[in-house]
Amino acid sequence: MTTTADENLNDWLRDAHAMEQQAEKMLKAQADRLEHYPALRERIVQHIEETRWQQGMLDEILGRRDISNSVVKDLGGKLMAMGQAIGGMTASDEVVKGAMAGYVFENIEIATYTTLIAAAQAVGDTATQSACEQILVQEKAMAAWLLEHMPEVTQAFLGRSATPGATAKV
Repeated sequence: MTTTADENLNDWLRDAHAMEQQAEKMLKAQADRLEHYPALRERIVQHIEETRWQQGMLDEILGRRDISNSVVKDLGGKLMAMGQAIGGMTASDEVVKGAMAGYVFENIEIATYTTLIAAAQAVGDTATQSACEQILVQEKAMAAWLLEHMPEVTQAFLGRSATPGATAKV
């Protein structure tokens, strides 16, 4: 059985919806715990708002294309995010590992939206293509911010971890 380009696009859009649900949960859990890294927390809070906007865009696309989001994929994404948040809380270097994981996740999102843009272009869905291009700009900006500030976060963590009585992980 062959799958049409439209069917693939629809499935990938469902995946993106689940991915953004997962992203919001992970970002919220991280932001809620960050106390000693105000710049990182501020940028994550900003990206939570962007992520919510992205979810709205995907909801509009799914509605316009008359497809439903995958409850199973959304639930799976939320459960994965919760597991990652709980696992990260036990790491003594949580803030550094969280920043690294965030950078990796942003690059997965970049690859996802790059794929969605190409698929939307292939089926002639210019509205989906345009929405995904807008989202892609935000994901690239977040990845670039994390990469640019990784040394600062790392150095702040190392300084706090070397200070007796200071909490370094968050």
